Amino acid sequence: MRLSCLRLSRIQLHAAMLACLALLCATAKAETDTGFEANRLWLNAGFYSAHFDTDKGLRNANPGLGFEYRLNDDWSATGGRFINSDSAHSSYIGAYYQPWTVSGVKLGVVGGAFNGYPKAFDGGWFPAMLPVATLERGHWGLNVALVPPLKDRLYGAVSFQLKFRFKD
Repeated sequence: MRLSCLRLSRIQLHAAMLACLALLCATAKAETDTGFEANRLWLNAGFYSAHFDTDKGLRNANPGLGFEYRLNDDWSATGGRFINSDSAHSSYIGAYYQPWTVSGVKLGVVGGAFNGYPKAFDGGWFPAMLPVATLERGHWGLNVALVPPLKDRLYGAVSFQLKFRFKD
């Protein structure tokens, strides 16, 4: 019984996240009324995590594949999959909200859901909200997020995500 409830809740969470992503994209389309624009799409190859606990044997290089789509000046939708610091596969989906810009750096938060961390919620999905700074120039961008430690479930780090877009 418990296993089937867990599967159902994961299916419901996936459906809710996809619905939220579709809503964000529909909102962006309504605002611009131009549809999908390739120059708003960023691709990344995962993260590099500089962990605070350097003696725990954690994986700093977190390769994967992700995307970010800039909906407007303040909002972006994001999702992807990567190998996390515990060497397990993780997925994420979320949204960036960055209403402030200081010297060309966008500041705000990224919120969403992650899975795949064995010590956090038995590897299941959990919500997260992190402060983030973003620098974008031409084809290249960099997201820098602060990941706070969560007892013995998640390890704290400064996370760097290099991103690339194919079209200006």
